[in-house]
Amino acid sequence: MAPNARLDHRNPLVFDTHELGRRPGALQRLTRTVEAPADLGIGGVVGVPEGAPVALELRLESVMEGVLVTGTARARAEGECVRCLEPLGFDLEADFQELFSYPDADDRGRAHAEPGDDAEDDEDRLFLEDGLFDLEPVLRDAVVLALPMQPVCREDCPGLCSECGARLADDPDHHHDAVDIRWAALQELAGSLKSGDKDDTSGAEAGVDEKQE
Repeated sequence: MAPNARLDHRNPLVFDTHELGRRPGALQRLTRTVEAPADLGIGGVVGVPEGAPVALELRLESVMEGVLVTGTARARAEGECVRCLEPLGFDLEADFQELFSYPDADDRGRAHAEPGDDAEDDEDRLFLEDGLFDLEPVLRDAVVLALPMQPVCREDCPGLCSECGARLADDPDHHHDAVDIRWAALQELAGSLKSGDKDDTSGAEAGVDEKQE
């Protein structure tokens, strides 16, 4: 989308392309380690913790319509297993490529008066601003695509017991005796009958004793 405010060159995710110039084919390679911005992940389930180091390797190429940025981000992601809820961590590598357009050129590199003349065309485009570009939205998209939607601590994680919530990986033999509710009802009825028989027997024995007296 077209820029609405000036970018801050002090932001570690903002990069300067002035040295690259506007000569098509010019290349520049950059490496930078930045702190992860907040909420760099998937809804609190898994992601890169805020402030964690993110190593960036970038290749900037000047093309007719702007600067083509190709790169890789590497970081340590954290989250919890969706099966057993245990914390987990793994190394993340996310690749990306994005074109940052010159504000005064269309997608064929031809000059036009102002960015945003065609709102529909500009909606999904990223623009350079005074030779600067903000990598954060590109980084966010790349990290989200690289993260697992359903993270697990291991592929064969058995999860939690549905009866009591115990972690099954800690006790492979864990189980509960399943009782059919129909049998349970019969057992309860049988117990009641036995109890009744005992009462009747006790009464009969008492009657016998009275007669003997």
